[in-house]
Amino acid sequence: MNMEQASALEEEQRQRMVKCVVWDLDNTLWDGTLLEGGIKGLRPGVLTLIKTLDQRGILQSIASKNEHRLALEQLQSLGIAEYFLCPQINWGAKSASIGRIAKTLNIGLDTFAFIDDQAFEREEVAFALPQVLCVDANELDSLAARAEFIPRFITQDSARRRQMYMADIKRNAVEEHFEGAQDSFLASLKMKLRISHACEADLKRAEELTLRTNQLNTTGYTYSYDELNAFRQSECHHLLVASLEDKYGTYGKIGLVLIALEQDVWVIKLLLMSCRVMTRGVGTVLINHLRNQAREQGVRLLAEMLPNDRNRMMYMTYKFNHFSELEKQGRLVIFENDLSITHDFPAYLIPEIGE
Repeated sequence: MNMEQASALEEEQRQRMVKCVVWDLDNTLWDGTLLEGGIKGLRPGVLTLIKTLDQRGILQSIASKNEHRLALEQLQSLGIAEYFLCPQINWGAKSASIGRIAKTLNIGLDTFAFIDDQAFEREEVAFALPQVLCVDANELDSLAARAEFIPRFITQDSARRRQMYMADIKRNAVEEHFEGAQDSFLASLKMKLRISHACEADLKRAEELTLRTNQLNTTGYTYSYDELNAFRQSECHHLLVASLEDKYGTYGKIGLVLIALEQDVWVIKLLLMSCRVMTRGVGTVLINHLRNQAREQGVRLLAEMLPNDRNRMMYMTYKFNHFSELEKQGRLVIFENDLSITHDFPAYLIPEIGE
């Protein structure tokens, strides 16, 4: 890595928002080494830090070289096992463990932070996964005050994010062993999708979605609370939010759409969805709702798209739902929808349309 690349990486790390903190155990989470004389308890301030991150909606996991059963028993005896999703306790490389955690949680490695007391382990992760922010365990006292770990808002969805991911893990385990067609599995979830115009109470979560969502985001535009509030009150825009729940619990607010209302034309300026609903068919249902609304209003339906390496699925979602490229303005792609083609909503997910 040359100086310019290192500088760019450092700047990126300053601007990042951490979504998941991965902890080492020995002499990091707790004092002492589990297999060499036992531990003395949690390190000072660690319990408060764990609870603070959890309330902020930052997920937590473990990458530790340890004996799996003994380490889990110790976490349970300390009363903190519930805070850690898909812990990786084994004798393999910690970079591989972090990779598995990222894959299971389906969030980008560039939103991960890794805490370890050993320079060797931090360097191994930094070399294999340069996107990951590596933190010395000696810096724990200042961690909660660092900008990367402070979301602008703490929303209702933030405070229950861990529980929502735990429900996701349960759903995914059931899906993995489900025998039958995908539509049958989706029907078994008994999903309820609600699409409505954003109200003021939705705006903190709406801003959070624009900042956190990268893979299922058509343009990557970010908007502040005040900007979103202006769109919400504007006669020239529609700002829509989508929420989802099923028999396992709520997914929370998982979708956001911003539409500019021009003469005889609607332009989708932003369409994004939480990665947790990637395989639930929500994108197609949401777009079908927009197509139906445009058809009823007698307007053309256009959409802006800024393709990148991460949001190709959204590009394909537009193509799959009868959008075709109309023109390009630099990197910006303008799509137009063929509203002459109509589709019914799938039987497993008929949306409830709110005010």
